[in-house]
Amino acid sequence: MLMTQTMRWFGPNDPVRLRDIRQAGATGIVTALHEVPNGAVWERDAIAVRKAMIEDAGLEWRVVESLPVDEGIKTRSGDWDRLIDHYRRSLTHLAACGIDVVTYNFMPLLDWTRTDLAWELPYGARALRFEAVAVAAYDMFILKRPGAEASYSDAMRAAAEKRHASMDERARIALERTIIAGLPGSEEGFTSPQFLAAIETYAGIDAARLRDNHVAFLEAVCPVADDLGIRLVVHPDDPPFPIFGLPRVVSTEADVAELFARVPNASNGLCFCTGSFGVRADNDLPGMVDRLGSRIGFLHLRSVEREADDAFHEADHLGGDAGMAAVVAAVHRLSTCEGRSIPMRPDHGHQMLDDLNRTANPGYSLLGRMRGLAELRGLERGIAHGAAS
Repeated sequence: MLMTQTMRWFGPNDPVRLRDIRQAGATGIVTALHEVPNGAVWERDAIAVRKAMIEDAGLEWRVVESLPVDEGIKTRSGDWDRLIDHYRRSLTHLAACGIDVVTYNFMPLLDWTRTDLAWELPYGARALRFEAVAVAAYDMFILKRPGAEASYSDAMRAAAEKRHASMDERARIALERTIIAGLPGSEEGFTSPQFLAAIETYAGIDAARLRDNHVAFLEAVCPVADDLGIRLVVHPDDPPFPIFGLPRVVSTEADVAELFARVPNASNGLCFCTGSFGVRADNDLPGMVDRLGSRIGFLHLRSVEREADDAFHEADHLGGDAGMAAVVAAVHRLSTCEGRSIPMRPDHGHQMLDDLNRTANPGYSLLGRMRGLAELRGLERGIAHGAAS
């Protein structure tokens, strides 16, 4: 069985057009109603209109990324019952339109986080990069989060102070905007004062309590998803460790295994992101596919190259530290064994060639993802050919 090849699309305002994605060789679209505020109901008519637009371009839409989990659900506060009801209703409307995979995450406040959106590679393309020392510099000296110093080692505090001192005002503003102003696909955008106030809403919520809140959310929505035939697939933390004093609880195989043990519903699944999990050297990516395979409903295939001091950058799809050949071989075994084609998308492509002269969503320009899709397609076909011979 071959993977179902998709690309992410951010809707009618995305500079990458549906016909571009079709020409790149994808057969499916992964998207969301990004214009709908977090916590609101996705109405059936709006879903149907978006699906018709995609199908008119000769593509299919079966995977949502993402149906956001409101912060009130993550903190289990405020209008939790109303928000859960809205989530269930949105799932019902999606199922009625033929959507059967729904991606979400349970990261507090910030979705995926980077410190540089245009880091130049040796051959001139640009990549996304995360630098822990830059996060520490922002946290302690720009955001000025109370007690932030306790989150860092002496060496990291010294490096962060040096980094902050080396930046002019323009560089400090750029770093602030990169971290908290909102990235494509992210759920929130903040100013620094707003971010400080939002962090305070997580006071007293440690990793154990956040896990309990995650379980409570799944226990409330999975029975509905089971009945609808929807896979709810959680995206792992990105990066897969705590930042800004906020816990993150979907970072390792053990985290995911505990989640499945506590909520064994068939609809409780995983978006297996090789980039997010791959930041940690202690995550065995091919082994995780083998052991968690039946729960995997969606694949993000990308690779990061780890650097010193918890820094990393987006590498070529077949390069970096992911060991992509072994991962795709494990996916091929899984697909063949279970007789299903798992939707995948190439993730976070480099900005390259003519896209360097075009406006693009960071990580989601066309040509870098098209290159990644072509490489992954060739890799999978080679693995399938070898397995059949």
